[in-house]
Amino acid sequence: MEVIASVNKLRLKFPGAESLLFKDFSLSIRKGEKVLIVGSSGSGKSTLLQVLTGLIPSSVEVPMKVENIKIPLSWGFVFQDPESQFCMPYVDEEIAFVLENLQIPHDQMPSYISYYLKQVGLSFDDMHTKTQILSGGMKQRLAIAAVLALESDVLFLDEPTAMLDPEGTEEVWNTIKEVGEDKTLVIVEHKINHVVDFVDRVIILSDNGEIVADGSKQEVFEQYKHVLIDQGIWYPDAWKDYLLANGKPRPQSTGWDSNSAITLTDFTGFRGKNKKIEIKNVDVFPGEWITVLGKNGAGKSTLLHAMMDLIKTKGVYTIFGQDAKKINKLSDYAAFVFQNPEFQFVTNSVYDEVAFTLRLEKWNLDKVSNKVEELLEFYFLKNHEHSHPYQLSMGQKRRLSVAAATVKGQPILLLDEPTFGQDAKNTFAILEQIEYLRSQGTIVIMVTHDLNIVEHFSTRVWVIDQGELTIDCSSSEYTKGMHKVVG
Repeated sequence: MEVIASVNKLRLKFPGAESLLFKDFSLSIRKGEKVLIVGSSGSGKSTLLQVLTGLIPSSVEVPMKVENIKIPLSWGFVFQDPESQFCMPYVDEEIAFVLENLQIPHDQMPSYISYYLKQVGLSFDDMHTKTQILSGGMKQRLAIAAVLALESDVLFLDEPTAMLDPEGTEEVWNTIKEVGEDKTLVIVEHKINHVVDFVDRVIILSDNGEIVADGSKQEVFEQYKHVLIDQGIWYPDAWKDYLLANGKPRPQSTGWDSNSAITLTDFTGFRGKNKKIEIKNVDVFPGEWITVLGKNGAGKSTLLHAMMDLIKTKGVYTIFGQDAKKINKLSDYAAFVFQNPEFQFVTNSVYDEVAFTLRLEKWNLDKVSNKVEELLEFYFLKNHEHSHPYQLSMGQKRRLSVAAATVKGQPILLLDEPTFGQDAKNTFAILEQIEYLRSQGTIVIMVTHDLNIVEHFSTRVWVIDQGELTIDCSSSEYTKGMHKVVG
């Protein structure tokens, strides 16, 4: 069978890294294959896709040497971060940009644009909508639509559904499977349950970028399960095995102060002049872990932005009996982890990023050092402490953002999808750290699409639909099937 993409004896090293990511690495992809590449966060999966397409080193300057390399003539790439591939400021223009390069006549473009948007479950009253106002999940759908418009022979998919709700994930993968039936697909994905029936080849990368296993999905998942477990890589029964090994009961929020710590009454958040989120009346108590569910664009992230006073708000919002508007420094009470971790990076090294807040607080040097070292070890970032945050993988960036946000131990923790892009090991480590904080009385309000977190970690569920809180119930009630809302 024809080899459509390959590298032979690849050597690659990121500036500032202590060692090579790939050392004499070789791989071939044959025409028509559906290949799934798995590995722990930072193992080089995304970097490998960029090498196989020539983005490294032609567009992303990373020192590399290779004896031979074959790049597909016709390929499309869906990045982990959709904003990194947008070329135009409006939805219709983003797809039109692709169509222009394919020399599609202008009068035919509107029908093409509608077609590709529909394929990924997007519809707009006005397609000339600014991409910057879309939710993260909607941006990801748009990025996929633009790549599908290329009608490429080879698709490189780097966690294309990481930010999508369950319904959207299923819709998009069904579309990719349909349009990709006669194409070559190279996939990096943590949500492997959605693709395991579709792929025919699985490759496991080790922490240092070596191929541990390469074969059929049956062979790899059966014969190398111990490797997947040891390296903390997702596999079909990872959650089941984790729960069996840990015997984890549902957390309980009782036993804490019965007085509410947060009150929201007729609380409204605005984007410009448009009302985007409204909460009629809720009280939140110490030791609660609230998972915020809802479809992409429902207003979940907007709720957290409103609670951090990052957007215009009105109504009643009190924290421990104080008017939030009158609190001089809201970050003393609430830590916030953005959906895009790069939004909160302010320094030039991983170490300095975690230390930044503590230095502002004028902690002494020894206390800063001890705390930073503790968090770097816990979040598996110790080997990257001198790296620039932007040099990290998406999973490592996410862990860094959580570490930096929680360093002060504020009593309220607002998290916008903190586990997306994480391998199994780091997902469970982050969840266990959050559970420890919750068990000490920290309030956790987390936007997520992972219903396993709802069932096994959270104590309460909020469902946001079209900018309103429509369901507020215990996690046990939600998972028993009382509410059939997918979020």
